[in-house]
Amino acid sequence: MQELLPVEAYLDIETTGLSRTACQITVVGLYLVAGASERVVQLVGPEITASNLAAALAGVRAIYTYNGSRFDLPFIHCHLGLSLEETHNHSDLMYGCWQNNLYGGLKSVERQLNIKRKLTEVNGYEAVRLWWRYARYGDRNALVTLLAYNREDVVNLKLLRERLL
Repeated sequence: MQELLPVEAYLDIETTGLSRTACQITVVGLYLVAGASERVVQLVGPEITASNLAAALAGVRAIYTYNGSRFDLPFIHCHLGLSLEETHNHSDLMYGCWQNNLYGGLKSVERQLNIKRKLTEVNGYEAVRLWWRYARYGDRNALVTLLAYNREDVVNLKLLRERLL
């Protein structure tokens, strides 16, 4: 009988700013991988609930982030009451990068490792602006771009992990 492969999740959030007490989570992106099976799940706005995130992470054994120990997971804990570090094995790839003399934010490390992006003009600041264009004015193109940006973040986390190995 074949044993089920452990599921990995590459997680990244988008927010309205850096303060977890004053700002909101706008997107939770997950890249779920089990062997050759992979899919992206994105919770947006009112879909971001503790029950929806827990359901999306069902079966996940390991979560990978970049700076998630200091940003993503505390934000999630503050807003949703979920302590993902207690319920899952968590690895913050930023520290593995530091051990390999790779410093800076995720995009900087990607450039150092020649990991490509399609949306090179979008960064965290622009992600906030895209959210507000969608939330305030109903700009669906802004949301599409924001979700594409978040998708690149989570998919590239897997590529980053593979390079670190």
